[in-house]
Amino acid sequence: MHKKLRWQIKFGSLLIILSLAFYGLHYYLFHDLHHIFLYLVGDIAFLFLDVLIVTLVLHQLLEYREQQGVMKKLNMVIGTFFSEAGTDLLRYLVKFDTQLTAMSCKLVVMPSWQNKDFSAARRFIQAQAPVVDSRRADLKDLGVFLKTKRQFLLSLLENPNLLEHEAFTETLWAVFHLTDELMHRVDFSSLPEDDYQHLSGDIKRAYEQLTLRWLDYMEYLKHDYPYLFSLAVRTNPFDAQACVEVKS
Repeated sequence: MHKKLRWQIKFGSLLIILSLAFYGLHYYLFHDLHHIFLYLVGDIAFLFLDVLIVTLVLHQLLEYREQQGVMKKLNMVIGTFFSEAGTDLLRYLVKFDTQLTAMSCKLVVMPSWQNKDFSAARRFIQAQAPVVDSRRADLKDLGVFLKTKRQFLLSLLENPNLLEHEAFTETLWAVFHLTDELMHRVDFSSLPEDDYQHLSGDIKRAYEQLTLRWLDYMEYLKHDYPYLFSLAVRTNPFDAQACVEVKS
């Protein structure tokens, strides 16, 4: 760091010396201080506009372009997550939802959906939190599935692009927590009532956050990758009538 700073100081000093030398050469040749100061003041005045253009316009454009590139990479990571684990995990989690019918009615995504439809679905999920009962389905099967995906989920957290998406990172941590809770239990048939309630809360947290991220992902596919959106609609984990085969 100190070496770099010394190099910058030396380079800056050299530029100042060269500038003074050329101003001195100009005066030696033409003996015209008026001309020197006229252009010097003009250049300094324009310097402020130059800084304005570079910092507030070009910098913002470059930052926006860089952010778009990061978000595109991040959406690829999110797409990989749902393709490898997220969609299947939702199929496991919906089995614990005691009000799945009401939830499904709002989450049967159609090819005709627009931004307002996705927004309405998100508002519904946030306003009507799902009711989860950990005894409703097989906790052991859920635990086995999450255990098989644990290494994959860990690899996702190593991706630095995830720092740009706090909501998705929180969702991953909720899934990780549920995974660890289930992995530390052996017999799910004789748990205390309080423990069942605790697991219901962990499932609900992961389920709710994962559903919101799924809606975000579906909306992204709708706008950017219609062919992938078509497949996602035909494999909707909330649609009991979903069929992967294309039908007329």
